[in-house]
Amino acid sequence: MEREYKEYDSSFFAMLSRMKYINRWALMRNSYPENISEHSLEVGMIAHVLAVISNKKYGNHLNAERAALIGMYHDCTEIITGDMPTPIKYYNRDTVEAYKYVEEQAAKDLLDMLPDYLRDEYEAILFPKEEEEYLWKLVKAADRLSAYIKCIEEEKAGNREFANAKSSVYAKLTEMDIPEVRDFVRDFVEAYKKTLDELK
Repeated sequence: MEREYKEYDSSFFAMLSRMKYINRWALMRNSYPENISEHSLEVGMIAHVLAVISNKKYGNHLNAERAALIGMYHDCTEIITGDMPTPIKYYNRDTVEAYKYVEEQAAKDLLDMLPDYLRDEYEAILFPKEEEEYLWKLVKAADRLSAYIKCIEEEKAGNREFANAKSSVYAKLTEMDIPEVRDFVRDFVEAYKKTLDELK
């Protein structure tokens, strides 16, 4: 028998649709703008393949589809907070902690926009679970890989504005010391430097 649910006037997905209005790299001169909707799709795809690599090459049993889903939603709180430039966000320990608190509050605000019967599903997407620690680590790596790819694409367009960012993001990726990331960089990153004709 079908359960009856009361009707809601939920603004959750209408808010998510505004991800396309939040541009990244606000302090940088961009050859082309990148919004968090585009970025999140790329992060989802990269997180998915990192989890697949982890399963295929390293004998893990990660849920690759869930990695993609977490990647898709990983920046959705920026609809409320905006995209905080990295030099400000990581200025010192106090700003890191303050921004983390603001992000958590923004996630709770988004959850409050959902009908009651959906909240537990989306809480599990917006807030990390201890048992999924490595999966979330791969999503974070996918986020950085997406930023690294953006730097490569800007460099390819002749924009030197991203040179320091490219070095900095690559250093952070290296510090993570994740074998799946090394595999992705080795097998896929070089192609981002090619033209369309070269890709064919």
